[in-house]
Amino acid sequence: MFGELSDKLDGFFRKLKGRGKLTEQDVKEALRDVRRILLEADVHFTVAKEFLDRVQERAVGAEVIKSVTPAQQVVKIIHDELAELLGGTFRPLKRSHEPPTVIMMVGLQGSGKTTSSGKLAKLLMRQGSRPMLAACDLQRPAAVDQLERVGEQAGVPVFTNREVTPVQAATEAREAARRKSFDTLIVDTAGRLHIDDALMNELKEMAAAIKPAEIIFVADAMTGQDAVNSAKAFSEALGVTGVILTKLDGDARGGAALSIRSVSGAPIRYAGVGEKLEDFEEFHPTRMADRILGMGDVVSLVEKAQQTVDMDMAAKLAKKLKKQQFDLEDFLDQLHQISKMGPLDGLLKMIPGAGKALKGIEVDESEMRHTEAIILSMTPDERRKPQLINGSRRKRIAAGSGTSVQDVNRLLNQFEQMRKLFKRMGGNMPKGGIPEGMPFPPA
Repeated sequence: MFGELSDKLDGFFRKLKGRGKLTEQDVKEALRDVRRILLEADVHFTVAKEFLDRVQERAVGAEVIKSVTPAQQVVKIIHDELAELLGGTFRPLKRSHEPPTVIMMVGLQGSGKTTSSGKLAKLLMRQGSRPMLAACDLQRPAAVDQLERVGEQAGVPVFTNREVTPVQAATEAREAARRKSFDTLIVDTAGRLHIDDALMNELKEMAAAIKPAEIIFVADAMTGQDAVNSAKAFSEALGVTGVILTKLDGDARGGAALSIRSVSGAPIRYAGVGEKLEDFEEFHPTRMADRILGMGDVVSLVEKAQQTVDMDMAAKLAKKLKKQQFDLEDFLDQLHQISKMGPLDGLLKMIPGAGKALKGIEVDESEMRHTEAIILSMTPDERRKPQLINGSRRKRIAAGSGTSVQDVNRLLNQFEQMRKLFKRMGGNMPKGGIPEGMPFPPA
């Protein structure tokens, strides 16, 4: 989402690096460029002004003017202020003294409340909670059915009662969660295509009845300033305590994400970064500032790996690598581990410097699918002993996988090069094999 903003800020920083020292006038002129960049990225104009005022106040001080490397100082100041603009630090969800902790999901129709409810439930379950979902959107046709499907995919129970009012359904859901010892209740509420009194009155009545610990506004990041204005209206009416941004993996300009916290007063808590239920992450402002400025986000990358990588499988692989017994079945397992972590281009952006190095290069994820198809077209013996694959077998594998013999040859050559690399490394493999259980990318 922040690609265009990152590119423009990178160009701005490159211009600064060419100067030995900065005068106060230099800083003011440079910040005019940043103002233009922020407004073009659809940042709310008042947010952009306040942000630049804070940056200028720090940047015209002695720490920058007298610095040997003023560009680095300005980068740091902008980084710190960006992190503050996005919320400063990640704030975990508040917990009620007596379970269940009620989380009320609100927002306009189509913003992604139902899917986000399931994603949040799945994330909380991974963190050790026992969540339950409540279907309280009784306005939209099939909304209850949709939440039931999401709950089934997430492995989370869903409370439903289509015969009562939404407020009664929410109240009954809270009592059911208490009886069945669920520690968290996530309430999916109705939305509208626009803000109206009927919607707000229903939500206010529901909040008064179930007393949620958190009221989370779900915003579609692709809608730009509309999401910001909606967040402000919901916050003023309901006292929103946090925001979930959906479609943060999209190609919008990113201004909504930078504006929404300042305008609504509510911190961004989580972000949807893909269509799968697993594509959901905590929103850490400092890490997001790192990504925007092209510094990568190794901490989030390792956390993602720890959540998705099978550590027992990683330990077995490490032993096989040390004994130089790595085969195509192990290679296939690694492809599956990587695919669980999310889109490759998103993972690469978390590696410091990778975004700039790969700028303009399209990451073709279909290559991974082709590789998987080729390996799956082999017999178990061929995967364990690639040297068995002669010319006729290569033709059969190519036909079975819908690829060409050249594709099969390329994969086998890459795999052989990888095996030779591991052989040269021999006993120099790090203890535990791959650091932190991280899968390695295909050759």
